[in-house]
Amino acid sequence: MPIDTSLEHGVFGPEATAAMGEAFEAACKELQDGGEPEVRKLIAKRIIAAARRGELDPVRLRTAALSWIIVTQMSSAASH
Repeated sequence: MPIDTSLEHGVFGPEATAAMGEAFEAACKELQDGGEPEVRKLIAKRIIAAARRGELDPVRLRTAALSWIIVTQMSSAASH
């Protein structure tokens, strides 16, 4: 259950929005292809999903957004 009931409807307060924006910028900056529209869209979706679950720490939001890359890279390395 979200800490803030407004999160249930997809509305985020100023602090949450600031944390999400910071996480988004950091995640995009960390990726070489962070400027690609589809990559940016995926990062945003993952940050929003984590925020809806109640996560509002920018570092953890960035980690949630980028975790799929770690899994993909590990799977790719294991198959070689």
